[in-house]
Amino acid sequence: MGLSMFSKEKHLKLHLGSECSKSRNCYSRKFLLEHSRTSYILTLLQRINITPHQRTSGVVRLINRQVDVTRTYSGLNTGSPHSSAECLFTVAVAAPHRSLDLLFTGAAEPPPQAVLSAAPVELEHFLLPSLPYIVANRKYLESYSLAHSHSPSSSSVSAHKQNDIQVKSTGQQDTRDNCWRFFIDRVRKNLKMVLCFSPVGSALRVRARQFPAIISCTTIDWFHEWPQEALVSVSETFLGSLEYLPESLRGSVSKFMAHVHTSVNDMSRLYLTNDRRYNYTTPKTFLGFISLYTKLLSAKHQELQAKIERLQNGLQKLRTTSTQVDELKAKLAVQEVELQKKNDEADKLIRIVEAETAKVSKENETANDEKRKVAIIEAEVAKRRKECEEDLVKAEPALVAAKEALNTLNKANLTELKSFGSPPSGVDRVTAAVMVLLAPNGKIPKDRSWKAAKVMMAKVDQFLDQLINYDKENIHPDIIKNIQPYLDDNEFNPDFIRSKSVAAAGLCSWVINIISYYEVYCDVEPKRRALEDANNELAAAQNRLTAIISKIKSLEEQLARLQAEFDKATAEKMRCEEEANSTAHTIALANRLVGGLSSEKIRWAEAVAQMHISEKTLPGDILLVAAFISYVGCFTKHYRRDLMDKLWLPLLQKVNPVIPITHNLDPIKLLTDDATIAGWNNEGLPSDRMSTENAIILTNSDRWPLIIDPQLQGIKWIKARYGEQLIVVRLDQKNSIDVLEAAITRGETVLIENLPESLDPVLDPLIGKNLIKRGRALKIGDREIEYNDAFQLILHTKLANPHYKPELQAQCTLINFTVTRDGLEDQLLAEVVKAERPDLEELKYNLTKQQNDFKIQLKHLEDDLLSRLSSAGGNFLGDTALVENLEHTKATAQEIQEKVAEARNTSAQIDEARELYRPAAARASLLYFILNDLHKINPIYQFSLKAFRVVFQQAIERSEANDEVRLRVNALIDTITYSVFLYTTRGLFEKDKLIFAAQMTFQVLASQGEVGAIELDLLLRFPIQPNVVSPIEFITNNNWGAIRSLSQVDEFRNLDRDLENSVKRWRMYCECEAPEKEKLPGEWKGKSDVQRLVIMRALRPDRMTHAMQLFIEERMGRKYVEGENIDFSQSYEESGPSTPIFFILSPGVDPLKDVERLGYSLGYTCENRRLHNVSLGQGQEKVAEEAIQIAAREGHWVILQNIHLVRQWLPRLEKKLEVNADGAHQEYRVFMSAEPASKPENHILPQGILESAIKITNEPPRGMQANLHKALNNFTQETLEMCSKEAEFKSLLFSLCYFHACVAERRKFGSQGWNRPYPFNTGDLTISVNVLFNYLEANSKVPWEDLRYLFGEIMYGGHITDDWDRRLCRTYLEEFLHPDQLDGELNLAPSFPAPPNLDYSGYHSYIDTCLPQESPHLYGLHPNAEIGFLTMTSEHLFKTVFELQPRDMGNTSGVVITREDKVKQTLDEILEKLPEEFNMADITGKVEERTPYVVVAFQECERMNLLIRIIRTSLKELDLGFKGELKITSAMEELSGALFLDQVPESWAVRAYASTLGLTSWYADLLLRMKELETWVGDFQVPPSVWLAGFFNPQSFLTAIMQSTARKCELPLDQMCLQCDVTKKNKEDFTSPPREGAYVHGLFLEGASWDNDNSILIDSRLKELHPLMPVIFIKAITVDKAESRNLYECPLYKTRERGPHYVWTFSLKTKEKPAKWILAGVALLLQV
Repeated sequence: MGLSMFSKEKHLKLHLGSECSKSRNCYSRKFLLEHSRTSYILTLLQRINITPHQRTSGVVRLINRQVDVTRTYSGLNTGSPHSSAECLFTVAVAAPHRSLDLLFTGAAEPPPQAVLSAAPVELEHFLLPSLPYIVANRKYLESYSLAHSHSPSSSSVSAHKQNDIQVKSTGQQDTRDNCWRFFIDRVRKNLKMVLCFSPVGSALRVRARQFPAIISCTTIDWFHEWPQEALVSVSETFLGSLEYLPESLRGSVSKFMAHVHTSVNDMSRLYLTNDRRYNYTTPKTFLGFISLYTKLLSAKHQELQAKIERLQNGLQKLRTTSTQVDELKAKLAVQEVELQKKNDEADKLIRIVEAETAKVSKENETANDEKRKVAIIEAEVAKRRKECEEDLVKAEPALVAAKEALNTLNKANLTELKSFGSPPSGVDRVTAAVMVLLAPNGKIPKDRSWKAAKVMMAKVDQFLDQLINYDKENIHPDIIKNIQPYLDDNEFNPDFIRSKSVAAAGLCSWVINIISYYEVYCDVEPKRRALEDANNELAAAQNRLTAIISKIKSLEEQLARLQAEFDKATAEKMRCEEEANSTAHTIALANRLVGGLSSEKIRWAEAVAQMHISEKTLPGDILLVAAFISYVGCFTKHYRRDLMDKLWLPLLQKVNPVIPITHNLDPIKLLTDDATIAGWNNEGLPSDRMSTENAIILTNSDRWPLIIDPQLQGIKWIKARYGEQLIVVRLDQKNSIDVLEAAITRGETVLIENLPESLDPVLDPLIGKNLIKRGRALKIGDREIEYNDAFQLILHTKLANPHYKPELQAQCTLINFTVTRDGLEDQLLAEVVKAERPDLEELKYNLTKQQNDFKIQLKHLEDDLLSRLSSAGGNFLGDTALVENLEHTKATAQEIQEKVAEARNTSAQIDEARELYRPAAARASLLYFILNDLHKINPIYQFSLKAFRVVFQQAIERSEANDEVRLRVNALIDTITYSVFLYTTRGLFEKDKLIFAAQMTFQVLASQGEVGAIELDLLLRFPIQPNVVSPIEFITNNNWGAIRSLSQVDEFRNLDRDLENSVKRWRMYCECEAPEKEKLPGEWKGKSDVQRLVIMRALRPDRMTHAMQLFIEERMGRKYVEGENIDFSQSYEESGPSTPIFFILSPGVDPLKDVERLGYSLGYTCENRRLHNVSLGQGQEKVAEEAIQIAAREGHWVILQNIHLVRQWLPRLEKKLEVNADGAHQEYRVFMSAEPASKPENHILPQGILESAIKITNEPPRGMQANLHKALNNFTQETLEMCSKEAEFKSLLFSLCYFHACVAERRKFGSQGWNRPYPFNTGDLTISVNVLFNYLEANSKVPWEDLRYLFGEIMYGGHITDDWDRRLCRTYLEEFLHPDQLDGELNLAPSFPAPPNLDYSGYHSYIDTCLPQESPHLYGLHPNAEIGFLTMTSEHLFKTVFELQPRDMGNTSGVVITREDKVKQTLDEILEKLPEEFNMADITGKVEERTPYVVVAFQECERMNLLIRIIRTSLKELDLGFKGELKITSAMEELSGALFLDQVPESWAVRAYASTLGLTSWYADLLLRMKELETWVGDFQVPPSVWLAGFFNPQSFLTAIMQSTARKCELPLDQMCLQCDVTKKNKEDFTSPPREGAYVHGLFLEGASWDNDNSILIDSRLKELHPLMPVIFIKAITVDKAESRNLYECPLYKTRERGPHYVWTFSLKTKEKPAKWILAGVALLLQV
């Protein structure tokens, strides 16, 4: 695109005036410089002696809108033979030193030319780090040369030698000086500098004036805003290669893009005017718009084609389903024939198998019977075997014992036994028993003697064998019978026998055990026989069973062969059957699928048709969407709607050729779907439309999003959306850059929160995505890091209205996440329903989440359905699983749709129940936005949504319960409204509380439709018709102008006529003391409340504050007017570790006493070190930080006083409070105090501190009653009783308290109260009381004069610097300290006598019961004194409330007059009417004698000439500055600002006369003065009546009167004085001047009126604030002839400001005491 859109380079004069960033219709060559360190470069250029001709090579490029000129200049052809190899150096912001080294090295080399380009960033960021580096070594170039000459590096040495060679080649010696000059010449020849500035703001303009050398050392090239043609040209160039944009539409699209860009510029100006929000568009924004359009169009086109392809594929599958079903039916017929054949074969085989199976079954039954029998026998055998075995087990011990007994026998011991000749006793019986057992066949031997025994044992071996092999189972019964006697013998015991013989003992044991065994055996033997029989029977049965099983086996083998044949036949049959069933099932599935998807088939067909249409409208749709994403993020809802509906869509319909777009296109629907939005809502995104739009912009923008999120709702959603994957950093935290670098490398998502308005320049490469190394790396500071394409950056600020410069806005997409009223209303509705009907709200929440989940699931199911259908093969009906899945998906989707419909009905019912509570939520939302606008009154009034929610919840809890919903909602509304009112007014100044109450009342009534917008606008705007004269005496000209304007409105038609026709009735109304409580006269009494206010503002503006209070009381309730003092302990209860208490300081009040008092009661004092009191300033920041940490850890209190004194530390304090609040002790509290800034621009307190804190204002009491109580509160009953002269002391002390209240509260009446403000305080009162006590104790009588002198001249008079104020103070004391008061005859005020002798509480009660209602009479002033004060208050009230009203968008196509246009218009008007100066030579030539009057005329002419000269000169210079022909200086800028604000410029005011008028009125007054002076100097005759106010120095004229008389009468001037006689005539009644002295007119009386009939001062007439005095005759007399009786010494002032504008003292006649007029503040004024 080259430089076609840029202005050409020319030598220009600097214009440093207007902010072209705000006004784009700049003059042709205006530009601004941005940062001031330029002097370093200029010094450098001057040091190398660049000539003016050579300086053209240094080009300063000033950029209005972030133009990338670095790229431009890298391609410039300078005409040098080496320009093709020109070297471009871009100075790095963070590390410029290396770049500068390379720059000068390159500039000194012969082949290339070095061009220094400071990238288009703020110059300060470049100059601050780099140029001080140049200047730090006083002679950078010398240092450079030396450094290189002594550099040890080989490259430096080589370069140095090369330079020496080049110097020698010129014929010079290579001396140091010659080399240096050669180097300088080379640098001068080759070095070029390009500095890129942004003109936004005034910092550059102010600083650049300090270094004017930049003008003479550079050529200025102003890069204008791109014109329409350039925008179209650029867009056409980029769109030329866009594949998906039809060539026929490219021209129209380009024109629309240009229109979008310019329309956003226009809307931004309107946005700034209405909402005071800044939004900038730059060429980079426009290029980003084009890029986004290209990207979105390509992506959406491909996405659309993919959708069409999927749907068409699905439709094709459905269309081919019928054909596939026919084929399947033919296949099924063949399968059924084959299946019948297989069925016949299987039936034949099955009959054979059945017969054989019967045989086998019969044999099996037989076998089973046998098996059952065998089993029974086996059980019996087993039982008997078990019994025998058990009995045998019992006999076993006896048998074993017998064997063991036999083991004890051996041949030896038997031989020994046998050898006994006569056996021991018992042995013979043992052998006899053995003989019995061994008796054969039971024949018991009779001889069983020892001898026979020996015979038996003769053969020992044989005998042992007999014993061992004894048949123990078969013992003869006779043996048993005969053996029994032996066994019964007690001595037949082995143990007994063993003592006789071991062998005999063994035989004895054997006998006993053999018999025992036999006895058991006899019991077992029958059983054994029975067992044997059973075993035999079992064996027979088993044999039979074996035979049967063998037979069965044979039959089964035969059956198995038959079964195998049958199974084979059956398998064939089943195969055919399954094939047939599968085919039939597939046909059924196909029919079901076609039927089930019939609706989808229709819908998909319609969708495909619609998508084909969308192909044509896609370029237009994406164009509108891309414009939406690129430009509307910063705007609020109304501006977005107007841009779309009023500015963009109409052009799309008008452009030729027309760009087709979708009817009623919704960007939300095009860029996302319900499922995605539902997911966002589940993550915490508010459900209102604007929040959804913001989320779409955030997720679709190419640039980094920068969200404006004062309520922190956007950041809450972002953190929930990204979860733990999100890295959150703050720029003020340690290692934030390191965290960023790591995240960039890893490709993570980073959220930088709480951004200020200005960013660290080290982030510029990141914000601008300035990638290097082909997009693979990013340079942050002096480090290069790898750039991961997955990296995402989100920027966040909680500033409500940040002003980001165009450079940043061009690189980011601003997204306004500020909560909307509708969105907040829905959120608060959820909270109130949750509190009132938790079941309902829980059900609503669950339903909403379920609905969102359903939307997501439906989307997934439909996608899955299409995906399955599209990805299926050709014969997809054969894939049963696929068909069933498709059917299941469809069924599930249908089921979900039914649930969605059901849930929608349920949700509608819930919503109906919830809607009953919406009025409470709507009221709360309205109140929050009223609170949110209060910062426009004072920036210290900041309230967070979080804190508001707490108040909202507490109000719900406190509201009166009621079972009837309607009454409960009304109670909620009332409680919420009043709670918010109390919470807010606690932190407002008194002067702003009525403003807030009025704004709240108007907005509440407007929301209810009870106040019309036109009526409210009329009341607040209140137009006044200028230059009208009131025909009614009691109505001022200004008020009549308001009435004339009202009469043109239908609701007030003929109001002016009725006033003129019914003067008496209206006079009674206007002059009554409280007209706001009276009905309007006549037909006007039926007007609405607001209409009554409008009429009353026109008639009695001074009563409007009272009228507003009455209006608020009637419409909202009395409690909103009376107010309620919230006890500090209650505020403490509402505080917490994260909710500090913030005291807004006022003069003369120490709110921290309340903290100390409460702390003492709760055990927090400085003595026990639980209360940390830090007064900030003088390095106390560290002490405060330590106190905060200790308090947070241990639960202490911290008092931070005067935090406004540590401006630099406040951001750190905000962070400290936030960090320490997390996890802090529950008793931890922070109390802060600060003074509010005098001007909004001086406000420094962090928003975070103000929003989170409970704000409390403490102001001195207002009104006489409150001041009097406060004055008396400084004393106690003990004080009253401490003086011996108790009665006198009490009376005088009360008078002093009243005096103190008077002088303190009189300040509210402005200059009529005191000429100058004085800091009277309670210390003055307490010291005065101490003096009173001492003097009464020291004197027997009350020293009245002494006391009055001490109090009036020292105690209070010490503050007073004005003599007239001192007189007032003395007069007060003379009135209040008087001997009559001791007798009870003194009135301190009308109807308020001095109190009698009372106690302390009695005085307080006396004040409450006897003090009259608050009025100026209490201070000695006339009620008119309050009129001016109240009128100004009411004007401020309505002006402020008007500024708080929601801005009317109006006609966005209207022309908005710029600041410069308005100033230029005013400038031209003044110059056009400005008269020529007086020709002093001609004037002086007319005069023969220079009388005192002539001298005064000369002085006035000279002063007028000086003033006119400065006016003309300054205006012409400013005009030339606007034209770019002069540099705009700071003085010219101040002049421009004054003209814009309709203020008299300071440069004019210092040379002019004193005046309080605005510029328009002041200039009209100037022309009148000029005319008056021209008349006088025409013949130098004193006018018949002199307009005294028309003099620059009226004292000079009054002095001239005395001089003339003194000369004439030859009297000394110092003995002369002026006598003032008020005539009864007006100036028109005089045709000639008096012989002595002069008539003067144009004087106004303030504080009193003049009785023209009696020529005396009288009380002011009501509402007649500044009556015009008749002509006054002033003549000079000697001092001794001056009268002093019945005269009031009245001061004369130039303006109502009085004090510094004192002129003279005129004596006015009076019948009243002068003290009355002194207390009333009566004075003469020259201008009102």
